[in-house]
This record gives sequence, C-alpha cells and structure tokens, in this order.
Amino acid sequence: MKQRIITAVIFGAILISLTLMGGIPFVILAYLFASIAMYELLKMRKLNLFSFSGIITLFTLWIFLLPTKYLDLLERIQITKIEIILIAVLLLFAYTVLTKNRFTYDDVAFSIMSILYVGMGFYYFIETREAGLSYIFYSLFIIWATDSGAYFTGRAMGKRKLWPDISPNKTVEGFIGGIVSAVIVSIPFGLFSQMDTSVILLAFVTIFLSVFGQIGDLVESALKRHYQVKDSGTILPGHGGILDRFDSLLFVWPLLHFLHLL
Repeated sequence: MKQRIITAVIFGAILISLTLMGGIPFVILAYLFASIAMYELLKMRKLNLFSFSGIITLFTLWIFLLPTKYLDLLERIQITKIEIILIAVLLLFAYTVLTKNRFTYDDVAFSIMSILYVGMGFYYFIETREAGLSYIFYSLFIIWATDSGAYFTGRAMGKRKLWPDISPNKTVEGFIGGIVSAVIVSIPFGLFSQMDTSVILLAFVTIFLSVFGQIGDLVESALKRHYQVKDSGTILPGHGGILDRFDSLLFVWPLLHFLHLL
C-alpha cells in the first residue's frame, strides 16, 4: 500500500503539472502515454513493438493522435488520417505474406484495433485539454473518485459480485459507491468552474461517464484475462501499467465529446 501511495503521488504530480502547463509539453506527455500503452498491448499479444509490424502500428498511432490544430501538416501532403490507417492495413496484410503467416490475419486485426482503442482515447485526452482546464480536471477527478469510491465501498460493504468471470474482486456495492462518489466530486465543477452546464445536467452526465468508466475498466480486465496477464505493465509500481491507469479514461474522454458536453 505504501508503494502504491508513493507512486500515485508522484504520477499525479507529473500529470497535473503538465496538464496545467498544456501546449507542446502536454501533447508530448499524451504521445508518451499512448506509446507505452501500445507497447503494453502488443506485449500481451506477444508482438514486438520494434518489428516491422510494430513500427507501422506505432507510427499509425502517432498520426491518429495528431491534434486537430496540427492537421494542416497532413493537408499539405494531401492525405487524411483515415487514408494513413488504410495504408497501414495494407502494409500489415502484406507483412503476413512476407512472414509466411508468422504474423497472422488475427495479428493484423489486433494491431488495428489497438490503434483505435489507444488512439481514440488519447486523441480525446489532448482535445479535452484543448477545450479547457475545467474539462480535463473534471474528467480526471470524477474517474479518480469513481475508482476510490468503488474500492472503499466495495471493501466496506461489498457482498454481491459484479462480474466475477471478468473481475472477481469488483462488487455491485462498489460499482454504486463509485458512481455516488463521482457525482459528489462533480458538484463543485458545476457550481464554480467555467463549464457551461447546470449542476443537474452535469450530475446526469457524471453518472453516465462513471458507469462507462467502470465498463472501460472491465474491458481491460477482460483483455488481460484473455491473454492471462495480471497487469498491463510494471512502469507504475503498485499500479501496473499505463493501460491499468487509463483504462476508464480511454472510454470517458471520447464520450465527453460525443455527448457534446464540451
């Protein structure tokens, strides 16, 4: 527990500091997190990030992450993000032939889905920060509150298992406790921040995001169970990998935009 707390304090300090700073340092941080998350995913599948397929996957992820305000870089060469992803698909399919099917069709599918999974989440991480500090801190704090509320409520009164086949330690009581904690934390954002929404609407949005944040957690748990790994990585002692820390937020950041809250 001591190691977990120390890691959380250091990691939180770095994340909050660079989030406050914004600009290029923040974008670099998002790219770093996304690259590590991609490494963790490929490692689960026993794919090498520094192989031809891994480099194609990583490069495509970096293009996917390119913030909206920098899209003119692609426009200058008259190509879109979608076209680059499609080129990556063709190259990965060609690689299955070159490797005589050691790199398989399933590996191609896994690589492309990993780009979409990681890329969508961290792309909207950057775009949420661009929308303003209130929005990015709202997303971070409601998910941290969801995680903490679910953990402590589950420990104190959890009896009914939520989804034992995927995550045996999660409980229905913890699930509800996480939502309640997130709503409580959202109230100051509705009252005092520059977010252009009412407290009531924000509470309903928070419930929705807290639910899907916990689903995002379960999605990564299902992925790890499928590939029989305990944690996605070891970069954060006591917490696991980058995916372990951002699994909920990879669902929440896109939904903030899809719900037109920003």
